[in-house]
Amino acid sequence: MKRAVYLLISLLLAVCNGLYSNTSEKGNITDHGDSLKVLSTPDLYKLSVKWAAEYNRLSPGANIEIINVTDKEKAGELIREGSIGFVSNEFFDGLNNESLWKEVIGRDVIVPVINAKNPFIDEISLHGISPAALSAFLKNDATRNWGDLLKNGKNARADFYCLNDASTIRSLASFLKSDLSTVVGKHTGNADEIISSIQKDQYAIGFCKLINILDFENQGMIGNIRLLPVDRNGNGMIDSNEKIYDDFNDFSRGVWIGKYPKALFGNIYTVAKGQPENAAEIAFIRWVLAEGQKYLAVNGYSDLLVSERQSAADKLYNARIYAGASTNGKYLLRSLLFIIATAILIGLIISSVARQRRNKKAAVKTAGPVNHHVLDEDTLMIPKGIYFDKTHTWAFLEANGIVKVGIDDFLQHITGEITRIKMTGPGKKVKKGEQILSIIQNGKQLNLYAPVSGTIVEQNTALAADSSSLNTSPYNDGWIYKIEPSNWARESQLLFMADKQREFITKEFSRLKDFLMKALVSETGIYSQVILQDGGEISDGVLSEMGPEVWEDFQTNFIDPSRQVWFYEIF
Repeated sequence: MKRAVYLLISLLLAVCNGLYSNTSEKGNITDHGDSLKVLSTPDLYKLSVKWAAEYNRLSPGANIEIINVTDKEKAGELIREGSIGFVSNEFFDGLNNESLWKEVIGRDVIVPVINAKNPFIDEISLHGISPAALSAFLKNDATRNWGDLLKNGKNARADFYCLNDASTIRSLASFLKSDLSTVVGKHTGNADEIISSIQKDQYAIGFCKLINILDFENQGMIGNIRLLPVDRNGNGMIDSNEKIYDDFNDFSRGVWIGKYPKALFGNIYTVAKGQPENAAEIAFIRWVLAEGQKYLAVNGYSDLLVSERQSAADKLYNARIYAGASTNGKYLLRSLLFIIATAILIGLIISSVARQRRNKKAAVKTAGPVNHHVLDEDTLMIPKGIYFDKTHTWAFLEANGIVKVGIDDFLQHITGEITRIKMTGPGKKVKKGEQILSIIQNGKQLNLYAPVSGTIVEQNTALAADSSSLNTSPYNDGWIYKIEPSNWARESQLLFMADKQREFITKEFSRLKDFLMKALVSETGIYSQVILQDGGEISDGVLSEMGPEVWEDFQTNFIDPSRQVWFYEIF
């Protein structure tokens, strides 16, 4: 009987596969059918044409045609009729866009810059400059000096330079709440002139586009140029959530998650009437989010973070799957047959499990944690023989003297599914408390720290292809590094074993609830998700439905403080 059931399932799945084979060719990137018309706003027309030309050249059968549309009403009509488009932030805001689908594909970022050798650099980094102070500074060319900006009584002339570009001047006027004539001033020019002047003038302040100051070869900023920190809330200090200006990657991430003034950047969108379902449209947009990003810089725009691109591309991939399941009768039949086969298979599994329980057979030992709707101390695995760090990593000393490290069960339950991991390579010497990896969930990430000092001798390469074992088996298959320790005798005394780890985790749950409650009552309104169940119980995977802003705060206010405590205990 069982063989007959399995045979039936196999036949049903074979039919499903046959139906899929007959229809999936429509989704092939090289079979585009009719030409794809893509509208573009005038400011993006040159970039859009370049994208289309390169895609047509690289994809046999593709026929992308770009339509330059200047009228917003006409653009709205074309989109509602089924066209996709590339539009700037300003243009999109003018469309009747309540029902439109959009996805960010690039940015136009305006940045304040100073000379890296500015004599007041330490003071500037500590206090920043508020929009109100900058606005007052620009109103009178004769009295522009650093003493007024920093309120330090110093009389040092501060010359102002601004890129002579319409979008830059418009964004700056909005940011400073000033009229355009005040913003322009007398020191204007093209990007090269602006940057060259600021590099030579240690007291200069300027505004240009982010791409104008990038060193693409070294993935940083060009020589003798620094970003000017913006004190957004005007409290006279660069707070922890404003510290994004020292590193290019930190800054780019800060723009993405909303820590940078909105007036100083605009998004470039791809838009459509609804989420794209046509294979040709999806293939083209996914290409723009990947290979097409390199054409943004040469056209004056900033590309997206790799994690941001991947998150957007994943959404399109999922959309294609759902679209394919509902386009015609064959898909419907395939879905129905698949459901029948799945139902039969589930029935067999349930029957088998029930039979095992009735016979009181031993349960199969699983490597990873069991999913719970509610997260508490009883949910977590805390194995004996493993050392735990306050930053939620662990260390295990093997018989050969090598220390295996990974993340603990608490952290993987908090984050939910980990979709990717960034690791450093073998041979790297690390110190306890130093960042050694990042765990990522659809573009959102947390940076984690070494529980011990030493040299990385091996990384778990299997995690690069499939990071799921970080969730299913954090203490076994989900190990991350093997480290040859350099100070194990001393540092192991600063780690927890199982009993103390349970006490620590109890306190961590209390601290986590405090963090989540603060998130709920945040004045910004960003954290509006329901994250605690009735009775104040924490939901399993509580961070998974939250945006990158919350993950950033969790990093800063939950993970990092524990690392600082350990750092001072050691040194």
